[in-house]
Amino acid sequence: MQSNYSVQIEEFAERHFIKSFEKKYKSHWDITLRAITAQLERIDALLLTDKAEIICDIDGIRIVKTKFRIVKTKESAKSSGNRCIVAWHHEKQFVSVLLVYSKTDLSGHNETAEWQRIVKESYPQYRGLFNKSTNIRK
Repeated sequence: MQSNYSVQIEEFAERHFIKSFEKKYKSHWDITLRAITAQLERIDALLLTDKAEIICDIDGIRIVKTKFRIVKTKESAKSSGNRCIVAWHHEKQFVSVLLVYSKTDLSGHNETAEWQRIVKESYPQYRGLFNKSTNIRK
């Protein structure tokens, strides 16, 4: 059974890369963000697609990486390089958007290591999740 989850975009996510999406894509970004939010409200269904994967699942919190495309662009979600990192609190029925980025927003050679570093530095409450688990692939 699929549930509706409340979705919250964290201030850090708003202040950083989301601002560049807003500036670059203008009104297309508003529609895209609404679409991302709608997908995250039904994260169970999203995880049944190739657009999302659980990275770790510890203490009732699942860190999930999703792919998305900007509305009115020809790129697919996968090829666009656009990603969301979310904390899915299954029992509490909510999803926190921690990071929204394009691969070109991240420095370094290892995308996963870079977004994990950003999450660890910006969200102390999730820092320990990456140390406790190994990568989970659906």
